[in-house]
Amino acid sequence: MDLKDLPETITRFYAHSSFTELYPPQAEAIACGLLDGASLVVATPTASGKTLLAEFAMLNSIYRGGKCLYIVPLKALASEKFDRFSLFATFGVKIGISTGDYDVRDDKIGHNDIIVTTSEKADSLLRNGVEWMRELSVIVADEIHLLDSMDRGPTLEVTLTKLKKLNPRTQILALSATVSNADEIAHWLGAQVVRSDWRPVALHEGLYLPQSATIRFVPHTPQRNKSKKAISDGKTDPSIALSIDTLSDGGQCLVFVNTRRNAESLAKKMATAMKSLRYDCTELAAKIHGDAAIEEKLKYCVQNSVAFHHAGLSSDDRKLVEAGFKENCIKVIVATPTLAAGLNLPARRVIIRDYKRYDANYGMTNIPVLEYKQMAGRAGRPGFDSYGEAILIAKSPNECEALAEHYILNEAEDVISKLGTETALRMHVLSTISNGFARTRDELERFFGATFFGFQQQSTLNLTSYVIDSVLAFLAHEEMIVDLRGDVKATSFGHLVSKLYIDPLSAVKIRRGLENAENASDVALLQLICSTPDVRRLYMRSKDYHPVTEFVNKHLDEFLVELPDRFRDVDYEWFLSEVKTAMLVHDWINEVSEKEITEDYNVGPGDIRNLVDTVQWISHALAELAAHLKASAKSQARDLTERVKFGITRELLDLVQLKNIGRVRGRQLFDAGFQTRKDVKNAQFATIATLLGPKIAADVFEQLGSAQRLVDGKDQLAE
Repeated sequence: MDLKDLPETITRFYAHSSFTELYPPQAEAIACGLLDGASLVVATPTASGKTLLAEFAMLNSIYRGGKCLYIVPLKALASEKFDRFSLFATFGVKIGISTGDYDVRDDKIGHNDIIVTTSEKADSLLRNGVEWMRELSVIVADEIHLLDSMDRGPTLEVTLTKLKKLNPRTQILALSATVSNADEIAHWLGAQVVRSDWRPVALHEGLYLPQSATIRFVPHTPQRNKSKKAISDGKTDPSIALSIDTLSDGGQCLVFVNTRRNAESLAKKMATAMKSLRYDCTELAAKIHGDAAIEEKLKYCVQNSVAFHHAGLSSDDRKLVEAGFKENCIKVIVATPTLAAGLNLPARRVIIRDYKRYDANYGMTNIPVLEYKQMAGRAGRPGFDSYGEAILIAKSPNECEALAEHYILNEAEDVISKLGTETALRMHVLSTISNGFARTRDELERFFGATFFGFQQQSTLNLTSYVIDSVLAFLAHEEMIVDLRGDVKATSFGHLVSKLYIDPLSAVKIRRGLENAENASDVALLQLICSTPDVRRLYMRSKDYHPVTEFVNKHLDEFLVELPDRFRDVDYEWFLSEVKTAMLVHDWINEVSEKEITEDYNVGPGDIRNLVDTVQWISHALAELAAHLKASAKSQARDLTERVKFGITRELLDLVQLKNIGRVRGRQLFDAGFQTRKDVKNAQFATIATLLGPKIAADVFEQLGSAQRLVDGKDQLAE
């Protein structure tokens, strides 16, 4: 099918695009009624044009006055899609993105035609009763296989169930490259299935055996030219040998390993090995800022056109690495599997070095087939390569056979709902009652019967009923809901907990702590926050026990929670991990440098940012709960929220209210004698410009309304 065969209302958006012919799966989707409002589950390989189908459906709907919601799993992916859809702004299409604070309504963003958001933010918008969520004509759920995720799956599932109930005639598109039971998901959504193995770039899957220095391609691999390929330098580290072989033919590589430490270590070895190839990424490396050890490692690697990529990197550094790879400056990225979660970074060859991962309950276990398929799907750059290769590294001929059978010749596991746990249902039962989606016990059971979990567990509804009853009993006991003659309603406390988007168990822990929070210290509030299930705690290493125990002993009388017995209580180790996490944030708000924190706690800048963001969110929730409960810690908690946000001591709180003034510039001003905004306003422009630079100084004076002083100061500088 040609592009010109589509309605002019769509083709005008692509008049200057290079493509003129639709891919076969796209043509099939059109034939299945995509432009007639049909709901579809599109299960086709990476780069087969799923996003374009979503664009067709959204633009077709917008022409008729519709409003579209595009749901993704990650903020980074939301930004990528927002940038892509913003190309339509020149045609008058209004694009919005909402990934911020979970208790902000974002009513204004509803004026847009396409709104991009994460599943968590979409859920929070529903909890806050945003009216425009009732006006949706198209809902796109990208990476629908993440229904299977223990972390993100329940929220995506409940969000889609609520949106279906609010918008029963809405067109739903569910997209995935790796979903085996697409028919089951389609049945749940009331959709048709578009399934295809067609790829714009042929995928050759194989195994590399270092002893023979040979890649053996699995026989069923389509369109391959050879069944085997020799690698010239078999004595080199297998990942390095395979990467250099790819680069020699003008390709790029993604190498997947199982830990951050392995990613950094292999990237450094690869950068050293590639020095002789004389790739030059010095200009890109110079853009890496920060003085943490991880950034120094990254800079060394990038100089030699190699990078590592994992959640410990700062957001800026991750974006820089991704951009460098897209521009073909970076030739090899060594990554943990998070990179395979939807970001558009294809490569000529994908190398899966580690197919095992450590599990705290089971030790080293094989990764799921679905995860392998996600990584392998990154192979092949449309427009650049005629083929892509996904290579597993084996240690023996027997292992080659086992890996081929288990991963290459096998299908991904079925997507199974993870909603049926008490932890997941705790949040979603409360929000469903608070939203008014269910007003009685029977309505609640019907609502969860309409979820993917309910659809899959029809034969075990007694179990579902038991878990729901257990959650209801907990919520009633904690005074978040009341049962009034059969009507189940959220209390004012329950409504607040739902809107704050925190686990009800977190709210219970905070409420108990606030009962003892008069004149609470920063340490006490931070430990209380870090004891909640919403905060991911740091692991205890053997060398942590002495400093953490010393910290506990120093602040023994301050804690707001009941302390476990260190000799008899199995929870003592858990408590220490909470304290260690609180210690990191305590260092942060006392302006300890990022470099010191990364070294002391063995974390990356990205880990600090992620933890700080979470603690800021829970600290904000603590402040709101304290206000609701009329607890004395309200004011202190609000100050703590700001301090966590900026990483500052209390004395900088006034200065950081200025835009572009954070922990570093705020400290520069304060130490120079400008301790408040009033002090800065009364200062000479030249003095502030010397401290902050003319551009930032000018912005500060404009914010403070010192127009004349700014003009006079600029004149003095010009002279």
